[in-house]
Amino acid sequence: MKNYNLKQTGSKLLNKVHLLIGILFIMPAITYSQFSNEQIKKIKAAHLEVPNDKYVTTNKSKMAKSPAYTYKSSGFFTTQVNIDADGNNIVGDAGNEPSIAIDPTNPNRIVIGWREFANISSDFRQAGYAYSTDGGQTWINPGPIDHTVFRSDPVLDTDADGNFYYNSLTADTINGVMKFKCKTYKISDAGVEWDDGVDSYGGDKLWMKVNKNNSIGGHNNYSVWSFYASACDGDFTRSTDGGDSFEDCSNVSGKPFFGTLAIGPNGELYVFGLGPDSFILSKSTNAHDTNAVVSWESPVAVDLGGTLVMQHNINPQGLLGQAWVDVDISDGPNRGNVYVLASVSASENYADVMFAKSSDGGKTFSAPVRINTDSETNNIQWFGTMSVAPNGRIDVIWLDTRDAPAGSQFFSALYYSYSVDGGESWSENEKLSDSFDPSIGYPQQQKMGDYYDMVSDNTGAHLAWSNTLNNGEDVYYAHITPVFTGINEIKKNYVSLRNYPNPFSGETVITFKLEKEEHACIEIFDMMGKKVKTLLNSKLQQGNHNIIWNACDEAGNRQPSGIYTCRFKSGYHMHIIKMLLL
Repeated sequence: MKNYNLKQTGSKLLNKVHLLIGILFIMPAITYSQFSNEQIKKIKAAHLEVPNDKYVTTNKSKMAKSPAYTYKSSGFFTTQVNIDADGNNIVGDAGNEPSIAIDPTNPNRIVIGWREFANISSDFRQAGYAYSTDGGQTWINPGPIDHTVFRSDPVLDTDADGNFYYNSLTADTINGVMKFKCKTYKISDAGVEWDDGVDSYGGDKLWMKVNKNNSIGGHNNYSVWSFYASACDGDFTRSTDGGDSFEDCSNVSGKPFFGTLAIGPNGELYVFGLGPDSFILSKSTNAHDTNAVVSWESPVAVDLGGTLVMQHNINPQGLLGQAWVDVDISDGPNRGNVYVLASVSASENYADVMFAKSSDGGKTFSAPVRINTDSETNNIQWFGTMSVAPNGRIDVIWLDTRDAPAGSQFFSALYYSYSVDGGESWSENEKLSDSFDPSIGYPQQQKMGDYYDMVSDNTGAHLAWSNTLNNGEDVYYAHITPVFTGINEIKKNYVSLRNYPNPFSGETVITFKLEKEEHACIEIFDMMGKKVKTLLNSKLQQGNHNIIWNACDEAGNRQPSGIYTCRFKSGYHMHIIKMLLL
């Protein structure tokens, strides 16, 4: 099995980056500044994101059509977005590496971008996109941005005012040298059309994050990319004027690559990715200051129990996913926590989704935790993706081969897990989709891309993903609702606490047992930590007790759907159970 493990250890040449045809071996004990000009030339020359084929006009109206794929269950909805004007699937095209953005002022406005291959017989790719104005139920695909221009690696985001940004890579040959650079497009004033775009430096494996905190850092737009694949001598740029212009590129401390960005509650900027010897986290505490030159603290090494994998047979010309970072910006007890996650491997036989957290602003991290709970050691959990909701809930999805039928070891299904206590505990792994063959419908570049993308709000997770459930490599939107299953219950020798039904829509019964006569208090809190209602605050007799919550606050107002905390206190004991209001 071909499996390039991107960790550099000892004196071996273990960092094998096969970016096009050849494999570049990078010596392990050197720093990035010690790469020779010849090595950098080899990396750039072997780059994947090059226009091997010229643009050829494709008349999609004459291509075969089939019904678009849509699936809905109690907690999961997904629908195809790379469709024609009549909502049909186009047979023979392909799309991958999707990215998603949601208008924070109007969640019904959603945009997904992807690498679009008009015909799988051609390697020419474009900046595809589709938009929804009804919360993802229906989609309109107007066709790619810059219709005849080679574009790749799309990343989308929004600002606090609901303006959308689309960052996309292109490649030009200038004086015989291939140059990789990006352009950032914008949708303003609640529209649906992109402007002409602004040059924003950039390079391969770019990621973008826009500050949505109007009081800290305004509408700053940050971009980071792999240091070895850019037309400029750097891996970072910033816009402080709403994306109208971008500063000259500069360097992130440690030069992490194959990673992402996150913004903390006080405007602090985090970049997480691979470093020379491990995953690293770099942090800037002044990036939000529009008058300051961005400075970075020394990078912090992070252990995730393995490293990223490239060129595995399940995704022959791509990664098994990139490195993710996000921050809790809620007003709850985990505010400011930094979370990191990736699909990693320490050998060639498997990949796991691994998570770690920092409660001190990224200075130190917990030991890594495995999110997938399958008992087998040779399954592949890939494209691990994480996002954190405003209320602090952590959502994680990945592709999983644990259900692959015999003889089809790479068949993969979408899985999901979430945490509502800062990553201390996780919901049961939940299978969301049927298994599919990821190799169906490959474009000329044989991979399903390098990443998925997800945005979480308090209702659930909004996912942009690709799959072959419709017998082609297509792009999908999905909404995932975190659902508690069964009866939520805590049992101790001095108290038994539970609620049922859970989830519930009208009312739920909270039951508990006291071993002796004592004072008891039951309070309901929302996920922002705000107390919604006191259900009980009195002295009770020994024995079993029931109390009903009708999903209303003290004033009798019906509460919105979401996750609520029931806190029970008696004597010196306190217990908490989570409840889902539909």
